[in-house]
Amino acid sequence: MELNYLPQRIQDHKKALVNIVTPPICTERAEAYTKIYRENEDKPVIVQRALALEEHLRTRTIWIDNNELIVGNQASKLRAAPIFPEYTVRWIEAEIDGLADRPGAGFHVTEEDKEVIHSLTPYWRGKTVQDRCYGMFTDEQEAILASTIIKAEGNMTSGDAHLAVDNEKILALGLDGLITEVDDYRRANDISSYEGLKKEQFYKSVDIVLRAIQQHILRFAELASNMAKTETNAARQQELATIAVNCEHIAYHAPTNFWQALQLSYFVQLMLQIESNGHSVSFGRMDQYLNDYYVADINSGEFEHGFALELLQSCWLKLLEVNKIRSGAHSKASAGSPLYQNVCIGGQKLSENGEPIDAVNPLSWAILESCGQLRSTQPNLSVRYHEGLNQEFLMGCIEVIKCGFGMPAFNNDEIVIPEFIKLGVEREDAYNYASIGCIETAVPGKWGYRCTGMSFINFARILLAALNEGKDATTGECFLPHDKSLAKGNFAIWKKS
Repeated sequence: MELNYLPQRIQDHKKALVNIVTPPICTERAEAYTKIYRENEDKPVIVQRALALEEHLRTRTIWIDNNELIVGNQASKLRAAPIFPEYTVRWIEAEIDGLADRPGAGFHVTEEDKEVIHSLTPYWRGKTVQDRCYGMFTDEQEAILASTIIKAEGNMTSGDAHLAVDNEKILALGLDGLITEVDDYRRANDISSYEGLKKEQFYKSVDIVLRAIQQHILRFAELASNMAKTETNAARQQELATIAVNCEHIAYHAPTNFWQALQLSYFVQLMLQIESNGHSVSFGRMDQYLNDYYVADINSGEFEHGFALELLQSCWLKLLEVNKIRSGAHSKASAGSPLYQNVCIGGQKLSENGEPIDAVNPLSWAILESCGQLRSTQPNLSVRYHEGLNQEFLMGCIEVIKCGFGMPAFNNDEIVIPEFIKLGVEREDAYNYASIGCIETAVPGKWGYRCTGMSFINFARILLAALNEGKDATTGECFLPHDKSLAKGNFAIWKKS
């Protein structure tokens, strides 16, 4: 495993990203979503969302740059952060003029951007997720939130995410296969019932989204093909031609090689980021569902190990391009704009006779090596540890940790799997769990939970209030009055024996 080498184009791409001190914002998504929501106010929200994504994917700016091998941009400019008005416009209207001046989490906003934002936000007032949350709160709950003893802004202004999708199924069926599955569900659905009508709206929305994604991938195929026609570098011309062929194929069909499988996995990730405004959207056990493609291509001589590392590193840098804008208060609490896109490797799997065996494979090593060379903040690389973990691989993980960028993290199969089973997760699924986000775990495509980011409570302020008749030391408010006070000496903290 070579950790001290990085291809020049990967170095250049990384430098282009990390040198953007104040990234721009992108208004294209906000414009498309506002247009479609206005035109379809009579439709269920789920259908509005699908139609809005379809419009955005059809009209947004796409590009291929930095000699990248994996393509697909989140926004119109490098590292630009889209605006998601359906979640909130409160802080956007209040902070838009000062975004560039925020320490550590600033965004460049042009005067044209400001004009667009201010033309869109009036429509969303009273309609956003945050507005509807506040519409459900009592006066007391609003006052507690205003005091910041409890903070829930992130939960009200973002898509939740914290999940890993079933990439294994997506790769096996391809997008056409998924559409066929949706068609089968729709035909079997009884729309004469209320539940059946609700299901029909869901299936209809999924169908709209899948077909929109297909057309969007074809846009990249056309772009790569056109770029290949004018490219003067023969090697890059061939890469662009291959990218075009790959995109044309995976727009409809299941991938047939590693490059196509990795590209489709990234497109799925990209669509989730564009649509949801969530974070901790993760890849699951990438080394398990992509390994067969990788091994087949290496063994057939389709490409060499070094090029496979470049493909992976190109994918990791595309993850680093994904950006998210938060309010000033939320940015301070979140240390900037992390996305927590997790890739999980190693661990165990069940053999054909149902016995646990070590799951480390050749792609586990390639992913580890590619991340060790790149030393990027994305993806969040996690390794599933267990007693029988390949010891050479474990030492390889330690060598990568010694590189100093804080990865990989470890999850302990010896604890996680039994606890999943205790919670009622099927044994087969428990052994297939993956890391998501920073420290959470989930079963890709089936089951997940939130152990973090649910309730942001300032316990120190609660303790101080408890010691002073319920009065908050910061605001002077008393949300739960009582007659106990440390100052009055009526707390029996020490008791003589």
